[in-house]
Amino acid sequence: MSRRGAISTGVTAVAAVVLLGVCLWHGSVDIPAGEVWRALTGGDVSREAWRVIVTESRLPMALTALFAGAGLSVAGLQLQTAFDNPLAGPSILGVSTGGSLGVALVMLAMGGSVAGVGGSIGAIAGALAGSGAVLAVLIGMSRVVKSGAMLLIAGIMVGYLASSAISLLGFFATARGLQGFVVWGLGTFSSTGFDRLWWLAAPVGLFLAASMLLVKPMDALLLGERYAASMGVNVRRIRGTLIVVSGVLTASVTAFCGPVGFLGLAVPHIARFVTGSSAHGTLLPATAMAGAGTGLLCAVLTTIPTAGVLPVNAITPMVGVPVILYIILCRRRLHYFN
Repeated sequence: MSRRGAISTGVTAVAAVVLLGVCLWHGSVDIPAGEVWRALTGGDVSREAWRVIVTESRLPMALTALFAGAGLSVAGLQLQTAFDNPLAGPSILGVSTGGSLGVALVMLAMGGSVAGVGGSIGAIAGALAGSGAVLAVLIGMSRVVKSGAMLLIAGIMVGYLASSAISLLGFFATARGLQGFVVWGLGTFSSTGFDRLWWLAAPVGLFLAASMLLVKPMDALLLGERYAASMGVNVRRIRGTLIVVSGVLTASVTAFCGPVGFLGLAVPHIARFVTGSSAHGTLLPATAMAGAGTGLLCAVLTTIPTAGVLPVNAITPMVGVPVILYIILCRRRLHYFN
């Protein structure tokens, strides 16, 4: 890792820790910072209600935002490398929409709720199945369609098909089931308590760690398929592995937080800009840290004092759209894939 990359990764890690503290302190209820610290460390708190708010509401929300941001960002980085396209991402390629379709089937069958362990497992299974179906279609198309732009368009079309299926399910659903799914689809980091956080943290943490084992093959893919093959890399296998890993990360986050948009698309470019590197040994940990920090920032921005919590997807476009427009307008000056 270069000196700039190491410094940049360290700075993003420190920023994520600071934002974690802000997320625990900031909220609809005004709690002094000292009381927040005592609540976290088991000290005496002036009001027991404050301890409950910090440990059972704000801390799970902050950890959910951290894991979700890191997971989606690394998934986006892997898809951009796998498809050799800077505009690839879980939401653009229809992966998130496929996961939403799987969760819709589970939620509407259960009356619009995924509460409890059984519901959580069902939501994860549904999201995995939906995302996996979309990814399988994309893998099949990638063997026929050689153009990255055409494959991107194909992913968007598959996403439209999944959205159409969701609309049909909603038309025939009960009012309660439809309302529950619509609220879930807006995206939130505040619906996962400690009893369910494990089901998000375990797969995301595991597959983030597994992503580090793919650093060298991902670097080889940056130099082109022929060069990667000459180095002994099985291009088809590594591309399939990247798609599977990113699909599991996306599905896990989608199951608990809803189809959160733009993070997987925008954060990898932020990490590239900050580190000045395309080497995945530097870029992947920087993307994870930047994603965690961005997720926490979105959690802070969605919390309005005295007003409640906004949907996550009301905030993420503010982060993602400027980055995407910059990529489109300045593409000729950017050399991410070379």
